[in-house]
Amino acid sequence: MPRIYTKTGDDGTTGLLYGGRVPKDDLVTEAYGITDEAVAALGLARSLTTDDAMAEQILELQRELFVVGADLATNPDERAKLVGGVSLVTSEMTARLESRIDASVAERPLPDAFIVPGASPSSAALDVARATIRRAERAVVALERAERAVNPDVRRYLNRLSDLLFVLARWEAGESEPTSRG
Repeated sequence: MPRIYTKTGDDGTTGLLYGGRVPKDDLVTEAYGITDEAVAALGLARSLTTDDAMAEQILELQRELFVVGADLATNPDERAKLVGGVSLVTSEMTARLESRIDASVAERPLPDAFIVPGASPSSAALDVARATIRRAERAVVALERAERAVNPDVRRYLNRLSDLLFVLARWEAGESEPTSRG
């Protein structure tokens, strides 16, 4: 069995895909680390849902978030080594999220009030994942403001993913979720 530890990060740095190292507190490490947190939060939501279709949809989102993290963790100078030299996250991925949102809201309109999360364990976990994705989005914006090379589709994808997670959390909560009106 191979060792799980490499000791290469003992100096406070971490490796990028296709080479290069950055400090563990680098903006890019923060951004892809937050996406990893969101993958874990989604895993909790998936373990708590009783709806098989919802569990499958969450698993698909977890897998896509691994792609987002990989896109962020790729050494910008070596991006040409990616398939065709293109980014991993695409506008088509964002369009698929938009279609899911539209279909879900058409089937079950959202309440016209602020929502108080926590009607069910799975809806609460989805709301934690949503809030974590919002934090990842802010980290990507910080990268952009620092004039770091970032795939702009990553920011758009994260923005739309947080919207979808809001909708999915409402689905999981059902009719039992309290609004700010009581």
